[in-house]
Amino acid sequence: MESKRASFEGALEALGVTVTATTESELEAAVTEAISEPAVGVALDESVGGEAVSLAETPVALREATTGVTCAQLGVGDYGSLVLTMTEQASELVSLFVERHVAILHESDIQTDMDAAVAELDERFDETGESAIVATGPSATADMGALVKGAHGPKEVHVIVVEEGA
Repeated sequence: MESKRASFEGALEALGVTVTATTESELEAAVTEAISEPAVGVALDESVGGEAVSLAETPVALREATTGVTCAQLGVGDYGSLVLTMTEQASELVSLFVERHVAILHESDIQTDMDAAVAELDERFDETGESAIVATGPSATADMGALVKGAHGPKEVHVIVVEEGA
């Protein structure tokens, strides 16, 4: 039986999403390699991305950013989807209004399928009243004929999976 992580990574790759696996100690280097500057982030540990990722404190910083870096709360194995909880710092803007979205996800937060993810979210949201975005791959539309990437969100998505116990 395929592991949750292998299923998730396979689904991401089928969507054209770049995946990097790293350890907690190598996370900053992985983020630095994944971004295109200028980069902004929200809800990140201060060490993530080092000086290359600034906090998205103003609309101007977000407008000028090429890359947005956020943490994902869940990964959905069978779809390659990311669950991005909205934060007071407007993480949904940082993940949607940039050319490249870099999402950091801990391996333990990968769910097998959408049913498991919804069950997990239901429990969390009942307690907290939060809401979330479920994002699956780069933005794409074919409304007007040919496929266009980046019409309603990022053209590129890069997921960094932080391995457990490594």
